[in-house]
Amino acid sequence: MMTNVNKTLYIPLYGKALVSRKGIILTDKKAEKIWEKEGFPLKGKSRSKWLAYYMAMRAAVFDNWLKNEMAHDSSASVLHIGCGMDSRIERVGCGGHKWYDIDFPEVIELRKKYYTQTENYTMTAGDVRNADWLSVIPAGTNAIVVFEGVSMYLTQYELKCFMQALAEHFSAVKLLMDCYTERGAAATKIKNPINDVGVNSVYGIDDPEILETVPGLSFLREHDMTPQNMINELKGAERICFKTMFGGRFAKSIYRIYEFEKR
Repeated sequence: MMTNVNKTLYIPLYGKALVSRKGIILTDKKAEKIWEKEGFPLKGKSRSKWLAYYMAMRAAVFDNWLKNEMAHDSSASVLHIGCGMDSRIERVGCGGHKWYDIDFPEVIELRKKYYTQTENYTMTAGDVRNADWLSVIPAGTNAIVVFEGVSMYLTQYELKCFMQALAEHFSAVKLLMDCYTERGAAATKIKNPINDVGVNSVYGIDDPEILETVPGLSFLREHDMTPQNMINELKGAERICFKTMFGGRFAKSIYRIYEFEKR
């Protein structure tokens, strides 16, 4: 049975399907297909076009970062943790890398209706709060880790344990993650799209360096969640409104995207 946290996967799925149909920001025919088949009854802010644009831009930022990292390290394994129903494996392509999509068992079960494993592509059931799933991935190798839409459901201690497990398992790691600030996490108690699927408790961090562990992953840099070139794909008043709501100081005070590494 899908838990409330698992049901949050339908929010970015809807957003990617919407922008793909509009022909802006992100092309994702698989999201269109899955959304049409699953038809999960989202409501309220979770069906907002503004949130759809935001989710699509976030996904595109992760895609672009991942493509760049894969090009720089041809031997690294790719880990997409909390993959949900996302078609990143198809948008980016594994290009000879070993690619692991990881999520809760019930999510992986649903995912296997729409995706097929190959020699280089594996879907693995696992919970980031328990690192047992790492045993399916060869130790002592390099890893490129996509950690999108997950960190806010973990306590600071759980996040540190997860990052420490990665650092201990792999020789080198590049990781990109999004997170709420503490202000953003507090704001979810008032109103947030995830409330529409029954999730009311999330966590935030203000200083990414507090997640550094020894020997572990070190904070490298912050990324722009809504690059101007993507905002420019919106037209007229939509572009102005979106930049005000999601591209300004207020938005940054709520939500951030950080890169970590272990060399």
